[in-house]
Amino acid sequence: MPNSTIPNLPMQADQASQGTNYSANPMAPQGMGMPASEPAIQPAGEDMTGEQSSNDSLRALLESVNIAEKLHEQELKDIGEQARRGFETDLNSRREWERNIDDWMKLAQQVKEQKSYPWPRASNIKYPLLSTAAMQFAARAYPSLVPSDGKIVKTQVVGKDPDGSKEDLAERIAIYMSYQLMHEMHGWEEDMDKLLIMLPIVGTMFKKTYWDPIKKKNCSRLILPKNLVVNYWTQCLEDAERISEVIEMSPRILKERMMAGIFLEKEFGPANASWNWDNIHPDVPPNDETTPFQIIEQHTFLDLDKDGYKEPYIVTFNRQTGDVLRITTRFDEKTMFFSDDGKLQAIEPIHYYTKFSFVPAPDGSFYDIGFGMLLGPINESVNTLINLLVDAGHLSNLQSGFIGKGLQLRMGETRFQPGEWKAVNATGGDLKNQVVPLPVKEPSAVLFQLMGTLVTSGKELASVAEIFVGKMPGQNTPATTTMATIEQGMKVFTAVYKRIYRSLESEFLKLFNLNATYLDYNTYAEVVDVQVDPNDFKQSGFKVVPGADPNAVSQSEKLIKAQGLMELLQVGQGILNPVAVISRVLQAQEQPNWEELLDQQVAQTGQSQPQPDPKILALQQKGQFEGQRLALKQQDQAFKQALATHDQATQQAMAQQAAQTEQTLQAASSAAQSQQEYQANNVRIAQEAAHQQQALHHAQQTHEQKMHQSAEQHRQKMEHSKSQQRATSKRGKSNS
Repeated sequence: MPNSTIPNLPMQADQASQGTNYSANPMAPQGMGMPASEPAIQPAGEDMTGEQSSNDSLRALLESVNIAEKLHEQELKDIGEQARRGFETDLNSRREWERNIDDWMKLAQQVKEQKSYPWPRASNIKYPLLSTAAMQFAARAYPSLVPSDGKIVKTQVVGKDPDGSKEDLAERIAIYMSYQLMHEMHGWEEDMDKLLIMLPIVGTMFKKTYWDPIKKKNCSRLILPKNLVVNYWTQCLEDAERISEVIEMSPRILKERMMAGIFLEKEFGPANASWNWDNIHPDVPPNDETTPFQIIEQHTFLDLDKDGYKEPYIVTFNRQTGDVLRITTRFDEKTMFFSDDGKLQAIEPIHYYTKFSFVPAPDGSFYDIGFGMLLGPINESVNTLINLLVDAGHLSNLQSGFIGKGLQLRMGETRFQPGEWKAVNATGGDLKNQVVPLPVKEPSAVLFQLMGTLVTSGKELASVAEIFVGKMPGQNTPATTTMATIEQGMKVFTAVYKRIYRSLESEFLKLFNLNATYLDYNTYAEVVDVQVDPNDFKQSGFKVVPGADPNAVSQSEKLIKAQGLMELLQVGQGILNPVAVISRVLQAQEQPNWEELLDQQVAQTGQSQPQPDPKILALQQKGQFEGQRLALKQQDQAFKQALATHDQATQQAMAQQAAQTEQTLQAASSAAQSQQEYQANNVRIAQEAAHQQQALHHAQQTHEQKMHQSAEQHRQKMEHSKSQQRATSKRGKSNS
């Protein structure tokens, strides 16, 4: 039925992601909380007639845990055969695409393969053009789509919000859902990492969002493109008649599902890994007791109530045997639309899968294209040229040729060691004439230039030029030219980011509606520290979107935008909200706990203090100046009065001190006169003593001189006496 006949749904309740009943998870244990006995399913026309009978039959189907238990064996066999035939039809429609996927994955993973042409173990180098493109895309996309501050989800308020209640509720929901994705749904971030590295190679990836009643939490896991089979020419995932997920289930897990009552009891024998598995896994491991069965979970349409209108169901069957294991509804009462007179108009299926697209397929097919399709041929050509150059160099370095029979040498292979010379029974001319090298050429310079051209072309297509992989531009390159080059090169990535952004929005919407059905409000309140009810997820007025900015694919670009806001804030005073601008700048810088940096009042109210009127501010300043002038004047008067008082006290103290000084001087004068007389007497006595000392000294000197003169005279007399005695003695001797 056309969508135009379906009533409009609430904004957050997209028909592609409605909350479901307990039987919504097709591969999880169910039956808990369900009625002890299930109503029998009666086709229309047996005991009841008309629309009432059909509606009652649908409600009975909704209450069934496993509809397959109520169906006849032949009907189950027909449903299983129909589901398996539809699966094989969809699988055959994409055979060529699957072969291409295998080639692209080998090329991206640099799988080592041996060649037999032009000789065994010839060169088989694979240039990492596709690998580099995929890693560069993932390196840019991952930090942009999964911000480091943990704010994966944000909300957008729709409509007026005069009291701010919508904004408050939306903020709490965004905080919890971000926490839920990063901490409660273990493996979500790892799956996103895998998705972003595989998506640029294959072009299409899927995620499945559902409630797991065993773990008691919502799940969103990655589905590889080869494990989700949709007809190649399907236009849209939501409009597909069949969506088949290939699930590898070990015999132990399969038996557990049967024992829990999720699957019907069936005997399949040992699993055969080689049975028609070449399309899913080309390298099939040998069989053993753990070899998994290939279980198909098909989201399809069946007419089980026999009213001529096919309703959406999930059929689970064994691909090898076609035996149906489980059938459950893919709708609930919220997705059933009736006319005013109670007539069923349409049933919208509940969708679990989200498609992530890289580049839409130009031929309009369901599976989009990636770098594997775009760069695969160029990469293969580059590989061929590299191997030709290496093989040519191999032949040129290790020469070969012909040896004539006229040369007398032992036939067979002759090996030489470096520096070795062998003696032969032949002359140099014979050797030269009989040994003819095979004519080979050195590696071609033309092929080398052609290879460089192809590599450059591939990098331009993948936007992995040197400037994008971290290499600096030329020294004379202006900064504006560099920024413009980067911006133009990032246009391709921006378009891809927007497609991933739309897919994430769809995934978060599915999670939003699952929270409305299954969320435990105690867990929610524990995170946001506010007591709320899961019914908050059912309210309208806002929508959940990814926290990433699809237009800013790099941190530098975010910072440039934030800097532009700061410049506008300085120019447009009173026009922009300073608190909102500062908040965006802090978020762009990815400051941890940036809310703590804001003033508490600002953080609570979300508004800064209003700017005062300049005229009032001028009057206030003038009043402050006048008050300060009066205060200074009063201080000056008080200072003068204190100074006069101090001067009077000083003069009195000085007069008293002068009188005391006069008395002291008089007393000192009398003492000085007595002192002078005493000193004069002392001087006189000292002078007399000096005169006596001088006289004594003079007398002593005179006495010493007299004594010296007397001694000298006595010596002279003695000498004269001795001379006379000697003369007399001589005269006596001469007379005799």
